[in-house]
Amino acid sequence: MAKAKPFVSASFSYETLEEKLDIKPKGESLLIGIPKETSFNENRISLTPEAVGVLIANGHEVCIESDAGLGANYSDNDYSEAGAKIVFDKTEIFNCSVIVKSAPVSEEDCELLKPNTNIISPIHAAVMKKSILQKMMDKKITALSFENLKDDSGHNPIVRSMSEIAGSSVMLIAGQYLSNANNGKGVLVGGISGIPPTKVIIIGAGIVGEYAARTALAMGASVKIFDNSIYRLKRLQNNIGVRLWTSVIEPKILGKQLKSCDVAIGALSGASGRTPVVVSEEMVSNMRPGTVIVDVSIDHGGCFETSMVTTHKKPVFTKYNVIHYCVPNIPSGFARTASQAISNVLMPLLLETGEDGGLENIVWHKINIRAGVYLFKGSLTNFYLSEKFDLKYTDLNLLIASRR
Repeated sequence: MAKAKPFVSASFSYETLEEKLDIKPKGESLLIGIPKETSFNENRISLTPEAVGVLIANGHEVCIESDAGLGANYSDNDYSEAGAKIVFDKTEIFNCSVIVKSAPVSEEDCELLKPNTNIISPIHAAVMKKSILQKMMDKKITALSFENLKDDSGHNPIVRSMSEIAGSSVMLIAGQYLSNANNGKGVLVGGISGIPPTKVIIIGAGIVGEYAARTALAMGASVKIFDNSIYRLKRLQNNIGVRLWTSVIEPKILGKQLKSCDVAIGALSGASGRTPVVVSEEMVSNMRPGTVIVDVSIDHGGCFETSMVTTHKKPVFTKYNVIHYCVPNIPSGFARTASQAISNVLMPLLLETGEDGGLENIVWHKINIRAGVYLFKGSLTNFYLSEKFDLKYTDLNLLIASRR
């Protein structure tokens, strides 16, 4: 039997359908709360009075706990002049829809947090507790972390700024402890004409290492840099634009250089947890008396075996006649500069969040911000934290798509 040909009617026509575009929602006014930080060594504040003034001029409200800016030398008067509401009761701050902190969420904060609040703060994964994370999940919190927040170029702007501050300040700190005033060996960092330059060893060629090298070179010191990443060593040389003495971390070479140095800086980063210990106790015991160690990596455990956490009030201890400076959160010692750096990133982000109609919408429209979200309406969206604490991980992209 012959196959029937398909019948096409002249009256049959196709019609195009309208494409539905994703239209940005109208902006909303944000109620932003800034609590006073009570955690160890924290002097920074995440929004400066100037930034608060800009937010208020754009129709947002800002509540700030009394004396929250004192650590960075900002008074309540500075904030009230900018238009912020000064609050004396911490619980009132936590009634705000967006909480902005310069220290990680604490147990005390968890008790005060209201359900469905948005929170922007550091996370400090190395010291994060499962109980805090669980309470935030139970309260359906959406949380954005400083460390993982990315800008349009794919970099972490707050981490970079804090690393620049830490790197630039380590040489000033080392110079302080090399002087007689602090019972150092009485050596001037950099030296002068006719005297061999001070020898500085930097372990780690990241942002901290780069800015430490820049400052040391500007002071006239002789700089040697160790890192296991050839790419980072090349990048550091290119950024500084000077041929530097560089090496991979080989214990014999490192030990030999440490024996004769005046300053040793630990600037390795702990990408996923603890920093590797690359300088043994034996290497430290062979260093010259009066040498200064500044271990910036102490935030993640430290890369010198002899390192122990110290405070801004009692920043140094001596072991094997070597001065150790091991204060975590070095940028907090330069709180005003650090606060301005954090504020420069958060103020535009909050303005954009308001324009987009809230955090849920900006996360949909700006893909780079998703990297910073570790909790989304109570779901854990950070794979590293889910592995560490054995909690259920949910892919943020799927979560957002399912809500559109």
